[in-house]
Order: sequence, then structure tokens, then C-alpha cells
Amino acid sequence: MLTGGAIAGGVMAGGVMAGAPLIGVALPPVDATGVATGVATDAAGAWQVAAWLSIAADGSAHVAVHKSEMGQGVLTALPMIIAEELELPFERVVVELAPGAVRFRDARGNQSTGYSSSVSSTFLPFSKLGAAARESLRRAAAQTWQVPLERVTAVQGVLGNLDRPNERAHYGEFAQLARQLPIDADPPLKAAHERRLLGRAPQRRDTPAKVDGSATFAIDVRLPGMQVAVFERCPHFGGRLSHCDAAAARRVRGVTSIHETPYGVAVVAHDFWTAMRGRAALVCEWETGPNGTATSATQHRRLQAALDAPGAPARVIGDVAAVRARGRAAGRWIEADYDTPFLAHAALEPLATTAWVRADRCDLWVGTQAPSRAQDQAAKITGLPLESVHVHTQLIGGAFGRRGEWDYVVEAVELARRVEGPVKVMWSRADDLKHDFYRPAVANRLAACVDADGRLVAWAHRIAGPSVARRRSPELLARGHDFLLTQGADDMRYAMPNVHVDYHEVDLGVPVGFWRSVGHSHTGFAVECFLDEVARAARRDPLEFRLAMLGDDPRMRVVLEKAASIAGWGRRLPRGRGLGIACMESYGTRVAQVAEVEVRGKKLRLHRVVCVVDCGTVVHPGIVTQQMQGAIVFGLSAALYGGVTFEANAVRDANYDDQPILRLADTPSIEVHIVPSEATPGGCGEPATPVIAPALVNAIRAATGRAPRSLPLRELFDV
Repeated sequence: MLTGGAIAGGVMAGGVMAGAPLIGVALPPVDATGVATGVATDAAGAWQVAAWLSIAADGSAHVAVHKSEMGQGVLTALPMIIAEELELPFERVVVELAPGAVRFRDARGNQSTGYSSSVSSTFLPFSKLGAAARESLRRAAAQTWQVPLERVTAVQGVLGNLDRPNERAHYGEFAQLARQLPIDADPPLKAAHERRLLGRAPQRRDTPAKVDGSATFAIDVRLPGMQVAVFERCPHFGGRLSHCDAAAARRVRGVTSIHETPYGVAVVAHDFWTAMRGRAALVCEWETGPNGTATSATQHRRLQAALDAPGAPARVIGDVAAVRARGRAAGRWIEADYDTPFLAHAALEPLATTAWVRADRCDLWVGTQAPSRAQDQAAKITGLPLESVHVHTQLIGGAFGRRGEWDYVVEAVELARRVEGPVKVMWSRADDLKHDFYRPAVANRLAACVDADGRLVAWAHRIAGPSVARRRSPELLARGHDFLLTQGADDMRYAMPNVHVDYHEVDLGVPVGFWRSVGHSHTGFAVECFLDEVARAARRDPLEFRLAMLGDDPRMRVVLEKAASIAGWGRRLPRGRGLGIACMESYGTRVAQVAEVEVRGKKLRLHRVVCVVDCGTVVHPGIVTQQMQGAIVFGLSAALYGGVTFEANAVRDANYDDQPILRLADTPSIEVHIVPSEATPGGCGEPATPVIAPALVNAIRAATGRAPRSLPLRELFDV
């Protein structure tokens, strides 16, 4: 590690390993010259350090960001990590969104964005990448100037010679020599106090184009000769097409062709609205499938019934059964059921993919969280090698897990095989809501025992719901249990002597998928709301009750205490007002929130949210704040309004009037406070989402003396 301004002083020794992996298994191999395998050096004289980084002849750096930009700021944060260790002013960094390509895949063969892992997974590799490039440039200068390496400085993109102060050069002047030198596999990194850029908040690179309208999303793609298509899909999950009369649709002027595919009936036209008119003229008959009579009510009954029997264990500490067997002698038992509904992702930008399939090439223009999956699926369908499938990644107008799926890519490629030239498959808002991979509906049954001193001595939590892992990533079940269903319950931070968490997988015939914060989104609601119930039943302050069980997690104690202090926990409030508190750790980040609400009859108004976050080392505090705010608004929308309604095994909802999102006029004041930390970076895209619903409900309990145990709240309040 560097100390005492080592970069400016030039004291930067480090071992050199020719041909060694540049920054570990997360990145592709490099050859002896430090060029990532399969990546060519720019003809204009740039040095391609790795797939992600090149140094241009003018001394600027070009960074290709392999993560998807869906509003979370990776086009800014990830280049900042490289620029910090490269010791280059951020304004000298040119940023581009990388395509989907093999050279950007990790050791598991994936190029994907999720689990709030963009910064946490790249922080060390990208730090080493920047540092390795910096060290190669210093060695190139030392060789040219014939001075010891420790006499060469690297400061803000300029190399200097301590022996001859007038001898200076920008990085570009030594780029070609540096590329011939071996790469340092373990370059020295800056100490936290030496960083110039991290922790600051330069303007986001994606903001100007989004403001002036020049940003290109998947729905904006325009190509010469491009046609537009929409699909009529089976409305019933597990159903299929039995008959389609397309005669009237073919007569719609501008409709060019109609195709029955495994994914539905595609109407191709010159433009979107013509395709929509053609689709409206289709006469299709559908079989409802094996769950054809399913409704939201029958789904709920099945989940509740599953709670009556023991499930598969997810976490067992001590002996909850023994405590329960002792009955009243063990203390006071409290029990409650909590329910959460199916939720749609409902991103502002509906799905869209433009595909162009030719004999020797397939091109995709798509906003996806998983370019590697898009490339793999297209290669499988077309029979082309991976290198002949070109994924042109686009900016994403909201994803939240939905764009990690590949159904919308597959249907576009399948259609493009049947259509001459490029074709863009568009989804309407109704398509998006009715054919989602939903956040699972989950039923929770909780029980707790407090002793005579008000201490929590036993905790039981049973969960019933569909399995995301079973459908989407069955390899994750190798951990021994379905942690995507139980996370947030089986790894909660509170220390208790007796804990029993078990679960039931209940297949309701509805496609489920990753939704922002995944299992934490439903377990967080159940755990933190029930914990409040238990605290009040034990006549303990909810804040003090939590703190007493967090002795093993000082970081969580800090965020909880700070949130309470800023919100004025314990102050007297007018009648009908209340403060609610909740906290959770997810994706390596600890978040605590305090909500302040007012309840007047059935009218519910949320006035203020205080959010305190410890996400470890902060790259860009402005982005962290934005992520917390966005996650809170997202979680509030779900808590207040969310809940997909099923009739005849089909989704009834069709637009934002059915699935509202929080409007600006109803959005409370949201204050975000970041706890300084030098810990390894955690995630920021999701951790605030599961905390807001319980904070809100606990505030309702504080204001009224009672609180709902199911969501959404619009079924009980005017919101």
C-alpha cells in the first residue's frame, strides 16, 4: 500500500509478473504485452491496456463500462475507480457503454448487472487495472529517462522526473512503450487518505444526454429499412394458442406480415401504431392451461394452507420447539401472519429489442441487464458462433431485475429469422404488466417469545411462496436451501438464543423473477414489522429493543442510532402522528430508516423519511444518495399501491392507473445521510427498498396503536 503521498513523491515500488492475470479472475486473460486477449490496439496509437481501458495518444483514457446503465450511475462510478488509481483527472476520461461481448465476461462466463454488485464486484479489479496502467507508464518513463523507477512521479496524468524537474510528459507520450512492458499483477494501491477523486461527486456522465434528449434507449433505435412488430401473447400463464384468424389484421394498411411463433402471434408493420392496429384486428382463441381458474384469492389460500405444516429448515439456532413446549413458563408468546402480493417491475421504459439476422451475422440493439445471456440465446437460436452475434447495449429506462430475463430477446431473434431486414419488437405498457416475471407473493407466519424482563428468547419464522431460484437459477439451490426466498429472515443481524426459520416452495403457476431487493423485499416487511409488535408487547421501545440485539454488528447500531437521532426519535408528536423505525443489511450495505406519518381516519400521509446508510467505501456520494432516494420511492410505490390482481390465471392490470407509482406531490421529504467508512464497498441499488415498507407500517402503529399486516396499504387507507 502507498503512504504519505507516494504517487507525488514517486516512491512506488512493485513486483512485475509478465503474462500474469491483470486483476484476477474477474477479467479476461492478458498476454505478455498486457493486451487483453482478443482486443486489438487502436491504429491511432492508443494502448489497449485491457478490454475496459485504453490510453490514447493525447494522454486521455477511454473506459468501456461492461455493466448496464439503468439509472444507477455505472457510467460514472466505474470509470472513477479506474481514474483514481490511474491518477488521471476525471475530465480526461472518455466513457462508453461496452457492447455485449466475450471479452467482457467474467470467469463464470457472465456479463451481467444485478445483486447491487456493480461497484462492489469491480472496485478491487478496476483499482488494480488503473494502478497497473499507471505503473507501466512510470516504468516506460524511467526506462526512457534512464532513472530509477522511484524517481518518476505520476500526478494527474503527467509523468515527472524528480532528478530533472523540467522533464515532464503526459501519459500518451509513453503509451506505446508502456504497452510493450509486462503488466504488474499486484500493483501498489493508494491508501484511502491519498485518494483525490473517490468520495467526490463529479457530474454524472449519462445526465446531459438524458436532459437534452440525445440519449438512446432501446425504444429509440431507428435503422434504415427497419420494421416494427408487436406480439399477441397468451394471457393465461401456461396456456397456449388454439386458433387465430388473422384475415382482418392482414387488411390493415401498413401491416406487412403476420407470424405464428412459439411465443405468440407477431404482427409486423411499418411502424408501431400500425402494428398495434393490426394486433387489435386479430381474433385469437387461447387455452387457459392447468391453472385456468386461479385468482388472487385462491393463490392466497394456497399460501396460507402451506403455513400449517413444518417446512424445509433455513436457519436453526438453539431449540425454539423446547421454548414453546414450556408454554407460559417460558414467557409471553406473540404470533402474527404477514402477507405480501405479487409485484410487477413496471419500469417506465417498456421492453424493446431490435434484431437483424443474416446468414453470417446477428445484431441486437437491446437494453438488457445480461448482454451475455442475450448473446448466448441468439447464438443458440441462429446457430451462429458467439463472435458473430453482436449485442449493441442501450441505456435502460428502468430494469429492477426484469431486464435480466431473456424472453423479450428470444422472441425478437426468432421473429427476425422470418423477416427480411431489421425488426424492432415493441412491448406496450399492458404487455409489460401482463407478461412479467413477478416478485413472488409470499405468506409469513411468525412467533416470538419474550421473557419477564422483556428480552426476546425465541423467534420462529415460516415462509411460503414461489421459488425464483427453482425457475431461474436452480444452481443456487446447491447452497442447501432456497436462500432467495428466505434471505433477510435467515441472515438477519439480530442476536437471539433460539431461532427457527423454515419455508415452503409453493408453485402457483405464475412466472416469478428477480425484483429489486429480491427476498429481502418481503422478509424485511415481515421481520421488521413483527419485531415492532414484539417490542411493544414487551413494553420496550422499538429502537432500544433492536439495539439490545445488535451487539455483534456495530455498523448496524451506528446507522440505527444516527437515523433515530436525526429524526428526533422519542419526541412528542401531535395526535395522529407517529414515527416508525426499521433497518436491514443486504448486499453488504446497512440501511436504517425512520418514517414520520400522519393518520386522520382513513387518510394516510407520509411526511418525512430519514435514511442512514453505511455502504462501505463511497465512490460517488451523489449517486449513493440518488440510489437511496430512488429505492425508497420504489419501495413506497409498492407498499402503498403495488399488488398484481389475477383473474382466470391472467393479470387484470394494464397500466399505471391499475399499478400506480408514487407521484411527486405525494412524495415525502427524503433525507439521506452516509456513514463514512473505509470498509469494502457494498451495494446501493437495492438495500433501501426493503426497509421503507416496515418503517412506514411501524409509524402507522405508533400513530394509531394498530397496523396492517398485509400490503398494499391502499386497500386500507386513502393514499
